[in-house]
Amino acid sequence: MDKNIASNGNGGGGYRFRRIPRHSFAHLKLDPLLDENLEQWPHLTELIQCYKSDWIKDDNKYGHYESISPISFQNQIFEGPDTDIETEMQLASARQIKAEDATDDDIPSSSGRQFTDSNFTKHFGESPLPAYEPAFDWGNERSMIFGQRISETPSTHYGSGLKIYVKVLSLSFQAGLVEPFYGTICIYNRERKEKLSEDFHFCALPSEMQDAKASLEPCGIFYLDAPSASICLLIQLEKPATEEGGVMPSVYSRKEPVHLTERERQKLHVWSRIMPYRESFAWAIVPLFDNSIAAASGGSASPSSPLAPSMSGSSSHEGVFEPIAKITSDGKLGYSSGSSVIVEISNLNKVKESYTEESLQDPKRKVHKPVKGVLKLEIEKHHTVHTELENVSESGSVTNDSFDQGDSVADMMFSKSPGNGPDGPQSGNSKSIAIDGKDVSGNGSNTQGNPDFCMDDFHAFDFRTTMRNEPFLQLFHCLYVYPLTVSLSRKRNLFIRVELRKDDADARRQPLEAMHLRERGSSLQKFAHTQVAVGARVACYHDEIKVSLPAVWTPLHHLLFTFFHVDLQTKLEAPKPVVIGYASLPLSTYSQLRSEISLPIMRELVPHYLLDSGKERLDYLEDGKSIFKLRVRLCSSLFPINERIRDFFLEYDRHTLRTSPPWGSELLEAINSLKNVDSTALLQFLHPILNMLLHLIGNGGETLQVAAFRAMVNILTRVQQESVDDAERNRSLVNYVDYAFDDFGGRQPPVYPGLSTVWGSLARSKAKGYRVGPVYDDVLAMAWFFLELIAKSMALEQTRLFYHSIPLDEDVPPMQLKEGVFRCIMQLYDCLLTEVHERCKKGLSLAKRLNSSLAFFCYDLLSIIEPRQVFELVSLYLDKFSGVCQSVLHDCKLIFLQIICDHDLFVEMPGRDPSDRNYLSSVLIQELFLTWDHDDLSQRAKAARILVVLLCKHEFDARYQKPEDKLYIAQLYFPLIGQILDEMPVFYNLNAAEKREVLIVILQVVRNLDDASVVKAWQQSIARTRLFFKLMEECLVLFEHRKPADGMIIGSSSRNIGGDGPASPKYSDKLSPAINNYLSEASRQEVRPQGTPDNGYLWQRVNSQLSSPSQPYSLREALAQAQSSRIGASAQALRESLHPILRQKLELWEENLSAAVSLQVLEISEKFSVMAVSHSIATDYGKLDCLSSIIMSFFSRNQPLSFWKAFLPVFNHVFDLHGATLMARENDRFLKQVAFHLLRLAVFRNDNIRKRAVVGLQILVRSSFYFMQTARLRVMLTITLSELMSDMQVTQMKSDGTLEESGEARRLRKSLEEMADEVKSSGLLKECGLPENALLATPENFEENRWSWSEVKSLSGSLLLALDASLEHALLASIMSMDRYAAAESFYKLAMAFAPVPDLHIMWLLHLCDAHQEMQSCAEAAQCAVAVAGVVMQALVARKDGVWSKDHVTALRKICPMVSSEITSEASAAEVEGYGASKLTVDSAVKYLQLANKLFSQSELYHFCASILELVIPVYKSRRAYGQLAKCHTLLTNIYESILEQESSPIPFTDATYYRVGFYGERFGKLDRKEYVYREPRDVRLGDIMEKLSHIYESKMDGNHTLHIIPDSRQVKAEELQPGVCYLQITAVDPVMEDEDLGSRRERIFSLSTGTVRARVFDRFLFDTPFTKNGKTQGGLEDQWKRRTVLQTEGSFPALVNRLLVIKSESLEFSPVENAIGMIETRTAALRNELEEPRSSEGDQLPRLQSLQRILQGSVAVQVNSGVLSVCTAFLSGEPATRLRSQELQQLIAALLEFMAVCKRAIRVHFRLIGEEDQDFHTQLVNGFQSLTAELSHYIPAILSEL
Repeated sequence: MDKNIASNGNGGGGYRFRRIPRHSFAHLKLDPLLDENLEQWPHLTELIQCYKSDWIKDDNKYGHYESISPISFQNQIFEGPDTDIETEMQLASARQIKAEDATDDDIPSSSGRQFTDSNFTKHFGESPLPAYEPAFDWGNERSMIFGQRISETPSTHYGSGLKIYVKVLSLSFQAGLVEPFYGTICIYNRERKEKLSEDFHFCALPSEMQDAKASLEPCGIFYLDAPSASICLLIQLEKPATEEGGVMPSVYSRKEPVHLTERERQKLHVWSRIMPYRESFAWAIVPLFDNSIAAASGGSASPSSPLAPSMSGSSSHEGVFEPIAKITSDGKLGYSSGSSVIVEISNLNKVKESYTEESLQDPKRKVHKPVKGVLKLEIEKHHTVHTELENVSESGSVTNDSFDQGDSVADMMFSKSPGNGPDGPQSGNSKSIAIDGKDVSGNGSNTQGNPDFCMDDFHAFDFRTTMRNEPFLQLFHCLYVYPLTVSLSRKRNLFIRVELRKDDADARRQPLEAMHLRERGSSLQKFAHTQVAVGARVACYHDEIKVSLPAVWTPLHHLLFTFFHVDLQTKLEAPKPVVIGYASLPLSTYSQLRSEISLPIMRELVPHYLLDSGKERLDYLEDGKSIFKLRVRLCSSLFPINERIRDFFLEYDRHTLRTSPPWGSELLEAINSLKNVDSTALLQFLHPILNMLLHLIGNGGETLQVAAFRAMVNILTRVQQESVDDAERNRSLVNYVDYAFDDFGGRQPPVYPGLSTVWGSLARSKAKGYRVGPVYDDVLAMAWFFLELIAKSMALEQTRLFYHSIPLDEDVPPMQLKEGVFRCIMQLYDCLLTEVHERCKKGLSLAKRLNSSLAFFCYDLLSIIEPRQVFELVSLYLDKFSGVCQSVLHDCKLIFLQIICDHDLFVEMPGRDPSDRNYLSSVLIQELFLTWDHDDLSQRAKAARILVVLLCKHEFDARYQKPEDKLYIAQLYFPLIGQILDEMPVFYNLNAAEKREVLIVILQVVRNLDDASVVKAWQQSIARTRLFFKLMEECLVLFEHRKPADGMIIGSSSRNIGGDGPASPKYSDKLSPAINNYLSEASRQEVRPQGTPDNGYLWQRVNSQLSSPSQPYSLREALAQAQSSRIGASAQALRESLHPILRQKLELWEENLSAAVSLQVLEISEKFSVMAVSHSIATDYGKLDCLSSIIMSFFSRNQPLSFWKAFLPVFNHVFDLHGATLMARENDRFLKQVAFHLLRLAVFRNDNIRKRAVVGLQILVRSSFYFMQTARLRVMLTITLSELMSDMQVTQMKSDGTLEESGEARRLRKSLEEMADEVKSSGLLKECGLPENALLATPENFEENRWSWSEVKSLSGSLLLALDASLEHALLASIMSMDRYAAAESFYKLAMAFAPVPDLHIMWLLHLCDAHQEMQSCAEAAQCAVAVAGVVMQALVARKDGVWSKDHVTALRKICPMVSSEITSEASAAEVEGYGASKLTVDSAVKYLQLANKLFSQSELYHFCASILELVIPVYKSRRAYGQLAKCHTLLTNIYESILEQESSPIPFTDATYYRVGFYGERFGKLDRKEYVYREPRDVRLGDIMEKLSHIYESKMDGNHTLHIIPDSRQVKAEELQPGVCYLQITAVDPVMEDEDLGSRRERIFSLSTGTVRARVFDRFLFDTPFTKNGKTQGGLEDQWKRRTVLQTEGSFPALVNRLLVIKSESLEFSPVENAIGMIETRTAALRNELEEPRSSEGDQLPRLQSLQRILQGSVAVQVNSGVLSVCTAFLSGEPATRLRSQELQQLIAALLEFMAVCKRAIRVHFRLIGEEDQDFHTQLVNGFQSLTAELSHYIPAILSEL
């Protein structure tokens, strides 16, 4: 197969099988002893085949998935009203860039991704799926499937665990290195005194003996299962045997430093050249791991042992452990480089004669003297991780032409990159190790990588390989011989020669070449020698001799030992050894012994010395005692120690070679007896035994087939039970199926037909009810194995069939199974299904496992045979499990579907009929939908999960990234949406997590559909389209991003949903459930800072795999566990426990998910809106409720900035297309909400959002120009503004505790101003991604452009007014209760600002009314009631459905001028749902009129009451409510009587007092330099109001300001006042009548003006201020001037408020003489008025008399009033008279004369009226008058003549 590496095309590809070459590191060439003719030993052929043929791995079996690189997420910015994260982030990133050259990933780009592909136009945002499933891990998701097959790494020959590299660097002695030294190193277990590996030999030559080539010392590689304290390196040194009388070895161990003399050097040098034999010299033990920590950290060592953590990093256990160097090595850690450690061993112990293993243990070292020398080793330790062997072969290209075994592996150069395969050092350093690059043809060796570890690395054989419960995977077949002691009676220098002989016929025959020599690379030799035991009576040896064995041995194969004595002196020539005796060891008897063997020593060899008969002839040393002790260790994967296995092999050979007797029962017996083989032996020869049994099943007779099948089931069951880790599929078996089984390499017909037939017939017998014994349950338990075998066998056949016939790059076509075989498989499948069905109901776990195996069988077949044949099996399954079945069965069905749909080519599967779409997907959708309707909650969740995982798999699959692929996949799943829409209750019954899963799928599918397909969802019916958008709304609700803070309250009570709650804690509600596992895992692993490389791991404490799962790995995780164990621990708390990096990731994902979902829904809505134009879909075109509801959903959720950016153009487009519908009355509610949210966004601090809100408002206004009255829009905006004001914080606290306008209010003001800003408009539109003429464009069907900036300005103005009023009201909050005036005023402003909306207008007026009633200002409260009634009346008059007409409204306006006319037009427009005229009824008007009436009468303003009742009467008349009419008229009567009473009262009636108040000082704020007229109750005196106002305003002063009251009423010049003082000026003023002559110089007497009933409505007031021009404060009458000030107020009293602003102030000045004339004229007028006033009847004289007396007494009695006299004295005496102009003089005199005349008349009238009792008073009056006349005559002589 050329390049048989899985083609990456579509998986099912041509080369699904990959060869994994086997490289047994010891020798790729077979030993010469094995190359004998193997033909007559079929079992050997089978064994060797088994160890040598390449493994064949099916690349498709465990799925093949290439995902696209993960999507990088941008930070999404979710702004609140007061945040501007966007700017902060830009600033932060700007800082970051300045600070460092920021890396690309770190800077959140605010612009989102720059799209390059054409898709940009199509999608608004990223797909929601990656954010929902951000840590999608295909492998992990698969592994969650019940019964998932897990791919095993082929267990390599050295098991798992550690690999230790040892390299000898140097040996040096204090005395100098002159002679060559040799040594061995092996791994040794001190406790068990057991040698764990074969020896690694090295030599250290003196410099003069080294040749250039040998400078590279090989490296020894040892294998270990697990670290343990008792494991150490045992190092033994030997040197050439010492010359007698020569330099003794003790020179190396002397205490005092000594150097060899030149002569000694010379002697040693020469001697070592001629002495070939060596003696042992010294030993050392180096512990690899120290027990003190091994326990704690699972095996790294203490600082003193060579494999300690690298010393540079401060390790966590510094200083805890004492270095144990004293017992072990004084192992100075020279330095540590990368991952290797250099150890200097200075505790070499000098060997005394006859040291044995026991002496190694001697702790006190009594026996041994230390050698003064140092051996330097470099030791490296690696974890051999189970990396798949595949990596090995991917890096070297393996070419094999066909499946035939004969092919050589042409060039197996494994250039190993570090960390790739089982033997790469798993570290990041540069040492790459090339494994045994000697290829078969031996052309050049591969020397890549670091010369430190060269090609000739010596892999020491690990002796435990032969004891492990694992199948042998490579060929080894040798015997290790350990001569121990020879006990002689006299001292000798003894050594032993070892050889292997075939027979004992002739001692002179050459032995076999079977001995391995120490020198690496040399070929096998005939002999091997031990050390020399110098001068010892008991000679001890420490050699290990390795002997290759023949493949098959006879009883005559034996080892022959020859004992030599050698003289250690040079006579004339080199010393010659002398034979002392021989010993022999037959292989067949002893090879399996593990214990010591003792042999006698023969003096001579005679022919046939092995035979017992020959024993007598032999002469033995030492009386034939067994004086030679040795051990042997057989290591062979060819020769089973177990006899039954050997029997089976033998019978198999005989059967195969047809040499057995015809009845063949021996083979059956041998097969049956395999049951009794012990498990270790069985496991070790598992692969060959299975191969042979399969062979028999494939082509034996029926009896043999059944026997072999049963034996196989038995073996498999036993192996499975041996499973260490309780895995469902035993590792050895998996390895067999996955790698070793190659269906005999095509040399025999495939196995699957035979296997399925045997099994099928067994299954059918069971189905028919025959007893098939207990074996059947085992068959079911092991069914997975047989099914996988059958599948692999078929696949191999398929590949072999088509192998040569198709071009390289094409896929292998599916194989058509033969009818018979397929039928057999169908029947078998059917039987197995029945088993699953029945056992499931009993709840047996076996059933679920079998179910998974069957699913995987279909999964495998899909890639091998015609899919439609597999669909028959699938439909068979679904028929058995149809519909909604029991929970257990349903679970099985889900698992089945999950497994099948996980197939690599799932998307590309055909339908069952050629016309159909994908059969599997339609089945899947059907079943999942059924499951959501199932009662079992956990299964609903599972079904949803399956769907999401599948979609993720498609979405992230590198093969399906083209739009057309995505479209195809979306169309496969589209029917699901239809089903959900048809049965929505099913969806609504799901819980939130499941809904999210389903919705993500829907969004993903719709995203990838083309328009033509999407339309189908909207074409069926209006209701269905509505449901579709309900789903979209659900998306927005469920994926809304709440800031973690919001979640605190909501999420805290998260109960566990579903019966079996998730085991993993819940970190996030929004994201996929898988994320919770990911985060638990991640927090368990603790996030490593990115910088540390993983390659430090060699010396790290053996890491997290060893930390037990029950003990959390970190504190953080402990916290998380503690929290998740509390039921319903809040997600919030869990999040807090996460590592910050993880928490950041989590938030990033959630933000992106929310953003992606919103944008996706937006995109769908945009499509919908466009399609709705053509009326091609079913929806309610009258309201377009789908669109309006989804837009409302968008607005009401927390959306990211990216969404708002995309939203505005869509919003604009929708209003362009559907403005008419959306702006219609039916959609009022929608519009109101839109308006509300736009205003809400206009408050945002983030400018991007705020500007978009402004443009949104402009778009609304533009649409209103065309599709509704702007007035209505104004009403809506006003309403929403009012609602917003109640939500929004308009004020904020300043540091000094007072309130100020909040940022929100400021921003809203800015937005409203920008809305009407013509200049900035086009820039704003551009910024928001709209064309600059967006506002001016006219919609279709309109000719002229109706946009008008002036209207927009007035709209914006009225909104700003409302904003200001609300703001002012809010600012007063703190002083509301104190400053009642300001409070009332703020209510009034609100009422006026919200005047366009009757409801709001009325609401604020009523608030105002209440405020007045609390202040006892009844008149003002009454005015409020009148105003409310006015609003209602106007609305009714406008609607023409009241009893009133315009005249009535005019009458009302007379009482309350504020009832204005403009409100009318808008009242009708104001009918927005929930607001408007519905509440404006006649009854409500009457109610408020009656309230006004009540309040007016309380304030005694009866004439108002009369007018009001006259408005009520028409209502009662029209209703013929006579009782009410009677009441009204009674009231009227009372009212008119009260008015009469008021008029006739001698004391004129006043309803109130009025004061002018001026404010001067900056602390007054807006009031500064303004004057107001206050209307106060009539009993309030000047002192009262002073006190009241100073109380209010003192509280407003701060430390720097004081409050002063200006005591007089002069004009104040503000500039001249002291800064820092605030002034109040309070003056009493009089109201001015409508027709009053203000220029008259008379004094005003109020009672004069009360002559007639007048509406007491005042808007002008005056007060007189006397002053002098000479600067004196008081002067005589002649200097006293008078200033009369007239004030005009804004509006008239009684008003809706207690004070009105003075808008105009005029003043007149009167000179002193005018003053005097005025005074006199006033008196005259008062008297005349009293005399002339007509009386209704003669009877009421009493009051008249009283008032007349009062006035006369004040005028005439001289002693009472010097007024008239003082005027005369002032102006008519002497000098002043000359200053007066003659005209003034005339006027003065005339006035005086007239005054006297009227007095005279009055006295006469008085005389007429008085009775007896008043006679005295009259006399006084007359006397007074006469004396007054007399006084005056001095000044005006004419007076006497006048009177």
